[in-house]
Amino acid sequence: METILNFLPKKIVSLLHQIPPAQIEALEEIRIRIGRPIELTMRGAPHFLTNIVEPEDAFQLMNKISHHSIYALEEELKRGYITVSGGHRIGLAGKVILEDGKVKAITDISSFNIRIAREKVGIADSILPFLFEGKWKNTMIIGPPQTGKTTLLRDIARFISTGSVQLGIPACKVGIVDERSEIAGCVNGIPQMTFGNRVDVLDACPKAEGMMMLIRSMSPDVLIVDEIGRMEDAAAIQEAVHAGIQLMMTTHGSSLEEIKCRPTLKEILSQGIFQRFVVLSRKTGPGTITHILDEMGKDMNVKVSVT
Repeated sequence: METILNFLPKKIVSLLHQIPPAQIEALEEIRIRIGRPIELTMRGAPHFLTNIVEPEDAFQLMNKISHHSIYALEEELKRGYITVSGGHRIGLAGKVILEDGKVKAITDISSFNIRIAREKVGIADSILPFLFEGKWKNTMIIGPPQTGKTTLLRDIARFISTGSVQLGIPACKVGIVDERSEIAGCVNGIPQMTFGNRVDVLDACPKAEGMMMLIRSMSPDVLIVDEIGRMEDAAAIQEAVHAGIQLMMTTHGSSLEEIKCRPTLKEILSQGIFQRFVVLSRKTGPGTITHILDEMGKDMNVKVSVT
């Protein structure tokens, strides 16, 4: 939290210091909107502070994020979010400036969504035996928003790159396409999260293009990708499989049956590319594993939680 507090205006920092430590530990998001009370998301539930955000508060926050040089964030403003030290992501909303029909920048920023990155090393340990059998299984992690998909994927990537002598699992080359700078939380191209020695990251790169770039340039053993769902993603997945590369990725959904109905995923799922499906929910908090399914969609009768 210290990294986050360093970016916030003093008035907001003072308010957060009044919150009990147990609640701060459960904090997932801080939403700051001009003219509205500060919204805190804890364990998926919203909590509002009574203080109204003033334009000056937003101005101070933007200055701190940009180090008083908004022009230095031109590319980030096109994407609508900024990743700061520690891997935390700050989403932005305001007036959109277009150029040739494409987003050029966001100005008059009135809303900030600070998503707090909480690295949890070791949370994937309990499910690893189901994902590795001589080699890593092509795995899809399924879950609604804020169910811990990226956190789990990040820890799987860490383990793949380090391996385990005790379990007889070799360290493999891992290529991460981090389109939204959430998996590795790169700042200036350097991952802020804990990984092994065999990880290469393409930061802020579209998934489909990034997968092809890594295949050509870094020859990964395993590709890690977050939030697949576009037609071009599906085509890149097929190319990766044909190149003999294993896949670990996430997608939005509440069940395997649901994502099978999505046109962008229907084709690759029908081809049997994925051999494991990890289904997450928030039933007992983010990271609750409800099912681990094999390539046939059969439940492997595993009941674990990575919270």
